[in-house]
Amino acid sequence: MTEVLDSSAAFPAEHQPEDAHRLAGALQTYRYDDKTVRAFLVATYVWGIVAFLVGLYVAVQLVWPQTSFGLEFLSFGRLRPLHTNAAIFAFAGNALFAAIYYSTQRLCKARMWSDKLSRAHFWGWQLIIVSAALTLPLGVTQGKEYAELEWPIDLMIAVVWLGFFGVNFFMTLKNRRERHLYVALWFYIATIVTVTVLHVFNNLVVPAGLFKSYSIYAGVQDAFMQWWYGHNAVAFFLTTPFLGLMYYFLPKAAERPVFSYRLSIVHFWSLVFLYIWAGPHHLHYTATPDWASTLGMLFSLMLWMPSWGGMINGLLTLRGAWNKVTTDPVLKFFVVGITFYGMSTFEGPLLSIKSVNALSHYTDWTIAHVHAGALGWNGFMTFGMIYWMLPRLFQTKIWSPKLVNAHVWLGTIGILLYVIPIYVAGITQGLMFRAITEAGQLQYPDFVETVQAIRPMYMLRILGGTTFLAGALIGGLNFFMTWRSRPRVYEEPTHSAPALAKHVAIVDARPEVLGTGIVAAASRLANWTTLWWHRGWERLPLKFTVLVIVAVAVASLFEIIPTFLVRSNVPTIASVKPYTPLELAGRDIYLAEGCYNCHSQMIRPMLAETKRYGEYSKPGEFVYDHPFQWGSRRIGPDLAREGGRKSDLWHYQHFLAPGEVTQGSIMPPYAWLSDQDTDFGSIALRVRAMQALGVPYTDADRAGASESAKVQAGRIAANIAQQGGPPGLEQKKVVALIAYVQRLGKDLFEPPPPGPAVPPPPPAAKVPPVADPATMPATQPAATLPATAPVAPPTTTVTSTTKPANAEGGNR
Repeated sequence: MTEVLDSSAAFPAEHQPEDAHRLAGALQTYRYDDKTVRAFLVATYVWGIVAFLVGLYVAVQLVWPQTSFGLEFLSFGRLRPLHTNAAIFAFAGNALFAAIYYSTQRLCKARMWSDKLSRAHFWGWQLIIVSAALTLPLGVTQGKEYAELEWPIDLMIAVVWLGFFGVNFFMTLKNRRERHLYVALWFYIATIVTVTVLHVFNNLVVPAGLFKSYSIYAGVQDAFMQWWYGHNAVAFFLTTPFLGLMYYFLPKAAERPVFSYRLSIVHFWSLVFLYIWAGPHHLHYTATPDWASTLGMLFSLMLWMPSWGGMINGLLTLRGAWNKVTTDPVLKFFVVGITFYGMSTFEGPLLSIKSVNALSHYTDWTIAHVHAGALGWNGFMTFGMIYWMLPRLFQTKIWSPKLVNAHVWLGTIGILLYVIPIYVAGITQGLMFRAITEAGQLQYPDFVETVQAIRPMYMLRILGGTTFLAGALIGGLNFFMTWRSRPRVYEEPTHSAPALAKHVAIVDARPEVLGTGIVAAASRLANWTTLWWHRGWERLPLKFTVLVIVAVAVASLFEIIPTFLVRSNVPTIASVKPYTPLELAGRDIYLAEGCYNCHSQMIRPMLAETKRYGEYSKPGEFVYDHPFQWGSRRIGPDLAREGGRKSDLWHYQHFLAPGEVTQGSIMPPYAWLSDQDTDFGSIALRVRAMQALGVPYTDADRAGASESAKVQAGRIAANIAQQGGPPGLEQKKVVALIAYVQRLGKDLFEPPPPGPAVPPPPPAAKVPPVADPATMPATQPAATLPATAPVAPPTTTVTSTTKPANAEGGNR
């Protein structure tokens, strides 16, 4: 049955009766700002088509890598981040802004506080998107998944998000004419404050120029911060605002109240508090402390319940209106979207379980999971919202209702044709990665075998992506033609509502306590579960916001503080040294080319992985990695122990023509690396930035960085020439990249640097000899070590004598 305290809790504000607790003030008139909403709606569709096109193009490259045409700005490693940023921040971002601007004004019975801030927000966000579209294909990147944009753009995001959007939103709440904050607004509040916290703390960097910076975090800490950000960006950019969208637009489209007010409260607070803990489940079996990833898993499993509470609340809102779903394509979009939300939020906790994650991690199973959520949940909720708003914003009829239905079916079929083959591909990869023969050897020792096995599934993905894109293009045509039939001048209706009084005597809605003793206690508990007390919070936006911040901060600090302050989380390895200046430059080239999109640098302590790649990775190996490069996908082999396994000439030839060096590889050629010169002049500035981060370079190292890099480059170029390669490569980027790759994983096996002389230990005290038990009389007990024998204290220096495996790692 429907569980609502009153109609104002279940219906969006403009359909609510007068709030019983509002003191009537002077009647005020206002008009809604729909111009900004129209602008965001157009931007949503335009950037959506761009995101889908780029995604389809990079999917084609995974089958036919030659379609990059040897152009650096069209390579997979550079375009994949463009696709993800366009899908998340351009398509979904503009959609959530359109939803928030439209619904907030109507829920607050007030125009947005500042038209100037609304315009600044719109154009500022489009400038950010264009900046990303220009810099990412040029290789300007931080090298952190979902946070690739460099520091000048990050500053713009902070200003536009909080300074323009946040201020405008919260001032609108302050000046509202509807005292009650409807549930959609709760989710918007959580989105704004939490994304601000995530963005700021994950993007703290030390600049090394206008287009280069280094994260203040390194290795284990950087991995922790990145997935605290990455997982919760999904939570608070792709989930909470779209749940707000659902709670507003679904009841409007179905003309039914939300199923359960109490469930919406439980859904909201559980989601806000639990989601923030779950990020470390992305780091199972890595060098991250086991307690952190286990804690992430536990909270991920708990997260399933509130997530499905939201799905159930959405679908059951359609009770009594399911007959409309058969005829209303808007409701069809919403039903499919909410269904995919339920599937994704079941699969997420499933993938967080360690035994499942051991199979799924680094495979395309994760890719399928992400796209089921992004295309199914975010995409379909966005399209449903767009089709609902089109006739209302453009004040005309939808040009072709038949095309709306066609879009629903093409989109649904396209998603299924996409995700099902990629689920199969991911499971296939996971099984092949870990397959061991009866003799205890790798069943598929050559990595490229795993790539070739999933190529048919990649082809089916192209078919699915094309189908989904076809539906979006049909929708774009319908959007355009509807826009063309708009009136010459839009009507701007004038609304009226009394102003809220500044001081209101809140009527105590506390239910009556029945009986005495145990009966009274039970009555109080029953009354508390009605959540009557939450109504008071819903009238106080400042208090509500503070409570959200506290929930997010508490959950974050409980994980972050121990990870950063407990030194045993990252034991020191004495033989690990900073990168040489040339290796540092090569690492930056590795980041610029987006190699982390295909390769990991993290060997998990699993038999198949240590046989394939070598000794498992240790936390102390990454203390100088700003940022970390553990990756999240393997369509190329892990590189954590790549150093010294192949010759310099092999790497040179492989970068230029990977398909010829490794038959079946899907790696694109990087011929431009042998044509472009390394920027030796900027290396000293990069070393200086690393010094500021605490990397132990001396001032002499910084002053001689350029010359040191040239000397090492000369040695590598000479090696390539001696091994049969071309001469004269010492100035080229390919040599710097080879220097970096040849360093990976070698420090663990190097002898530690010589330390100060240690005085010999004092002579040991004489201990009486212990008799041989075999010579003792039967009545004499055998001598044993005392139960309290002293144990040597743990050392923070880790060494390893295990050499890298000789199994052929293969190449993608």
